[in-house]
Amino acid sequence: MIREGYNKHKGSAFKIADLNGWHVIVSGPSLIEELRKARDDQLSLEEARTSIHDNTYHISVVRSQLTRNLAEIFPEVYDEIIASFADAIPLTGDEWTAVPALATMMQVTCRTTNRIFVGLPKCRDPDYRALNVQFTIDVAKGAMIINLFPDILKPIAARLFTNVNTSITRGVRHLEGMILERYRAMEEFGDDWPEKPNDMLQWFMDVAQGEERTVRALVLRILTVNIGAIHASSMALYYLAANPGLAGPLREEVDAVTSAEGWSKAAMDKMRKIDSFLKESQRMMGITAVYMTRKAMRDVVFGDGTFIPAGTTVSVAATVHHDEAVYEAPDVFDPWRFASMRDEASEDIKHQMVGTSINYIAFGHGRHACPGRFFAVNEMKAMLAHVVMTYDVKMEEEGALSEAAGVSVAGAPGVVVYLL
Repeated sequence: MIREGYNKHKGSAFKIADLNGWHVIVSGPSLIEELRKARDDQLSLEEARTSIHDNTYHISVVRSQLTRNLAEIFPEVYDEIIASFADAIPLTGDEWTAVPALATMMQVTCRTTNRIFVGLPKCRDPDYRALNVQFTIDVAKGAMIINLFPDILKPIAARLFTNVNTSITRGVRHLEGMILERYRAMEEFGDDWPEKPNDMLQWFMDVAQGEERTVRALVLRILTVNIGAIHASSMALYYLAANPGLAGPLREEVDAVTSAEGWSKAAMDKMRKIDSFLKESQRMMGITAVYMTRKAMRDVVFGDGTFIPAGTTVSVAATVHHDEAVYEAPDVFDPWRFASMRDEASEDIKHQMVGTSINYIAFGHGRHACPGRFFAVNEMKAMLAHVVMTYDVKMEEEGALSEAAGVSVAGAPGVVVYLL
């Protein structure tokens, strides 16, 4: 429906119906820019997202501490990638092994991410990982149910019809001992002590104030940041499996860069083909059909006269990623598309995967762009680099993944791999 609306009303706005009412979709540079520049008291991101926090201090921690520490924490990221892939894909000799790609990548990503969020050994606890994977589903389902009720009944609906509180209690069982032990060390040693953890949980504990310092609040905060971290698209593995001949050029780049830089953040920064492959995979099939979702806090009128009533949800169509006026042959998977753009342009950052623009909105755009994208991209690049240097990958059924845009992979067959 969104693609049809985009093609019929390109450059303007249209609306579709969802469970909560009309959802306005905008397209075109002018309207996207207006949405990006709108003040929060006009079009609010916080009111539109599935949020379980009034205080969003974790965003500033992700934007500052996590991003600033990328180089320092990379060895731990890479160590966990090696260990988690070895556990997730047991291999014998050179025989092909079938694995469910999406589930496998979620497990690897969850382990690797939580190596930085809560450290060893908790990141390897199967029940803790299962909790984090399930929590996103609980929150999404809960939001759909809660939004069916009037505001006055939403708190009651949240308690009666969602699993969020049960999940938080389960998280407390996992993290309470760790949190209390860290508080004891903070009380004894102050701001610093021998072997003080350099992870997300500690960064939260260092800055949390008042009620946010409770064990339950910190657990909820960790579960929340996991939502965005471990449910990123795994499409790159599918595109690699569907096009196994592309492994060669990727392998050559990884080998050359790591020979010079080792396995480091500096090496990840220099892997242009890896970056382009991931960005093109995300362009072809992102995790949602709309981005930059906002809620109108009052009546808003765009420059072209489009009227947005208060309470309306507004988004940008992901179809811009398949617009032939923006991308040449937009429905063809071109793994080196963005590497070529970087070679041709003097502005190198613009076409990196972490870059955002009105033509590439997978991470949003503007001041509300995803704050964790620098960590996520660094992690995804390390994963893909490890995969191409360790495995051959193909689809279990030849031709199972079409290169046409819009193909669903919900029921896609497993990816088959074997050790090189």
